[in-house]
Amino acid sequence: MKNNRNGQAAVFTAKEYSRIRNNIHSQKYKLLLDLAWFTGERWGALVQMKIADLYDAEGNPLKLITFRARTRKAVGGKKKLQKTRQVPVHPTLHEALKAYTPEDPDSEWLFPSKRSYTEGEIIKHISLRYADMVFREAVQKAGLESRGLSTHSSRRSFVTHLARNGVSLRIIQKLLGYADLKMLAVYIDVTDCDLEGAIATL
Repeated sequence: MKNNRNGQAAVFTAKEYSRIRNNIHSQKYKLLLDLAWFTGERWGALVQMKIADLYDAEGNPLKLITFRARTRKAVGGKKKLQKTRQVPVHPTLHEALKAYTPEDPDSEWLFPSKRSYTEGEIIKHISLRYADMVFREAVQKAGLESRGLSTHSSRRSFVTHLARNGVSLRIIQKLLGYADLKMLAVYIDVTDCDLEGAIATL
């Protein structure tokens, strides 16, 4: 478990996700959390999402979400970028996308920054630091600050819950866009109950 930003980010449950979400008042940042929960993508890539990554020209949600290669973190200290990743849209996430209206129609970004810009200056997306602050404030308001949660918790939760629900590691690997199955090992949380359940299958 992660304490004082040390160790692995904790995995959170569906109930805890709902509690955190209920303590985010902006629809914009509720959607950010939803995308993290239902796609397992890193927040660094989420804050850089463009409207065209999720919606068609008429404003309808797409069936596949695209995470562009240049926004995704390289793995294992390699300089080479990750590949573009596409994830099917969960029905709940689809409804959230349908209900959401991008706040700045003149911006290409799904999560544009709110700071003031001079005329002619390019509008940018929110920073990862700001997104992290929004998440941590919601975790604190939800009374979950002792759980060791961070923005990386949503990625570990995505992988762990899929594995516990019986989804094969090959499929999870494909969903995350990893070339190597070994990369999944650090994401799957194993509890004492998991170990007891494994023995019970014998």
